[in-house]
Amino acid sequence: MSDSKIYEPLLDVENVLGILNRISIFAGLTENQLYKLFRQLEEVSYQKDELVFRQGDMPSYIYIVKSGRVKLFKEQDHTILELIVLDEGHCFGVSSIIGIQQHGASALAMENTSLIVFSRKTLMNLYENDKELFSVLILNIAREICRRLHSSEEVLLRYLAMKK
Repeated sequence: MSDSKIYEPLLDVENVLGILNRISIFAGLTENQLYKLFRQLEEVSYQKDELVFRQGDMPSYIYIVKSGRVKLFKEQDHTILELIVLDEGHCFGVSSIIGIQQHGASALAMENTSLIVFSRKTLMNLYENDKELFSVLILNIAREICRRLHSSEEVLLRYLAMKK
């Protein structure tokens, strides 16, 4: 999948920082921390209908949609379940990176798509070299995962209420 992709450094600082400022896992970072993070990020492109990753793959990156759209879907008992469509500024792959678990869904580019990627290796390098930035990111990631879990619980409860 992504092994054959070309990962390039980001060049358009202002555009990317505008996107990063809207993403909850980067909330509360100082300008210096955002610039330091920016230098660690890379960009990768996918063509329409190209898989970003497959359900069951081991995670390597946190992905941010720079342009285009990505559909997350799950295959369950030979049935395809569309989970969500993500567009510019949306972030995915976070839980898999932190949980060190296989991707629970597949990601497909719905059109030509450019993704900003933040590697697990880079996150671990921050742990070694910038504990403050690492701590803020991990706290933000934990908050985001909790929000998503709460949202999933609400959907499940509504579904169960409808079944009664």
